[in-house]
Amino acid sequence: MNSEQLNLLIAEGEGLTVEFKEKYTSRIDRDIVALANSRGGFILLGVNNDGEITGEKLTNQMKAELSSLARNCDLHISITKISQINDVVAIEVSEGPEKPYSCSSGYFRRLDGMTQKMTQKEVRLIFRTAADMSFESLPCKGFSFEDVQLGKVRAFLKEAGASLKVTGANLPSFLSSLGIHADNTINNAGALMFASDINRFIPHCETIMAAFKGVEKVHIYDRKDARTDLLAQFNEAMDFIKKQLNVRSEIYINRREIYEIPLDALREALINALVHRDYSMRGTSIYVNVFDDRVDISNPGGLLPGVTTRNFGKESVRRNPIIADFFHRMGKVERLGTGIRRMKDLMREAGLKEPEFTSDTFFHAVFYRDPEYSLKRAGGLSKEKGNEKSREKSREKTREKTREKTREKTREKTREKTREKTREKILALIAEYPHITTAELAKELSITSKGVEWNLKQLRDSGLIRRIGPDRGGHWEVVK
Repeated sequence: MNSEQLNLLIAEGEGLTVEFKEKYTSRIDRDIVALANSRGGFILLGVNNDGEITGEKLTNQMKAELSSLARNCDLHISITKISQINDVVAIEVSEGPEKPYSCSSGYFRRLDGMTQKMTQKEVRLIFRTAADMSFESLPCKGFSFEDVQLGKVRAFLKEAGASLKVTGANLPSFLSSLGIHADNTINNAGALMFASDINRFIPHCETIMAAFKGVEKVHIYDRKDARTDLLAQFNEAMDFIKKQLNVRSEIYINRREIYEIPLDALREALINALVHRDYSMRGTSIYVNVFDDRVDISNPGGLLPGVTTRNFGKESVRRNPIIADFFHRMGKVERLGTGIRRMKDLMREAGLKEPEFTSDTFFHAVFYRDPEYSLKRAGGLSKEKGNEKSREKSREKTREKTREKTREKTREKTREKTREKTREKILALIAEYPHITTAELAKELSITSKGVEWNLKQLRDSGLIRRIGPDRGGHWEVVK
């Protein structure tokens, strides 16, 4: 590694293959094991969590201790290289060929830019098929640097909030730092994200969107096919869904639009479909189907082997960790293993039926629309156009809907006032006790931990607070 490659890694931030450490400690064996159990990568000593260089010096004693820690892992891990680059110590760890590996503290893996300890059940789930190489990791046949579209690379960096400038000259180093380029080849994950024309290489990489009249797949009144990179597929699918859903506007201090199904829940389902899709299944697509009564988002590939209805949604197991890392870097993957729970919570908070999840060859996430605002069934009242009694009944229903909308607006305003008061209390508590935990906030405010997590997200998304350091051991800071 040279200075340019180091700067690329730091500019991109922590991820699946990169870990920042401000200082060397013997606990680094957890990160070594995590990288060996995942895709390999780099540990950078002398860089804090914000990507600022604090400095660390490589000594002979540190080298000896690192080698000893790696040897004492079970199985033995070979550290590829340890080097001093300016004020940073770079430790390169290769992906292990005989997973799983453990250290004295247990089994660890990389997930969402963090080193996470695994349970024995997770060890069995994740590494049951460790000898098989996933589709995303395989070299993309015929794909070269000339097939990478820099505009898509820059769109990814913009979403990730990175100020790094990528050109044709430093593109190979950039792709290597993301774990998608090695031995003069670019893997399928790289093609799925950055190919100028993905149809030349993976023609079944597409999301098909359709809106149906009624509740069956019979009459299509709108359709769109997205045959492009994964980020563009996500954006196009969200635009299509927003176009089909009913929305109402409310003015409370600021104007805001409220969709009949919470958009955050649908975003989570789309991300899950893109991250967990089995891209090796040819002739299949991700499907977004909008009906009068529901939205059905499905992807090829059911639950992974070992995942059951009992542990589904409680343990985070990903079919495509490299692709998941891309979306994590872009801030589109929320928290570890919380996606299913978040979707359920968001629908419940909106007063809607919980989403349904089923799995066979495809995985389905079904969100039921609010009957108050969903489209009328095919046929509807037009068949009774000549019946005055039916027309009057229809008008009365319309009037009742209007009255109910007014009542709902009043209820929503009351709920929003309560939420604002809760967030004000949270800000005050964080300002006074930066290290306060979610459980302590829940007890202080007499609300559930889920309610606290939801309010913390709103405050963070609004730029009012930020998290300093990891979930455990870090603290909150109120942004002045």
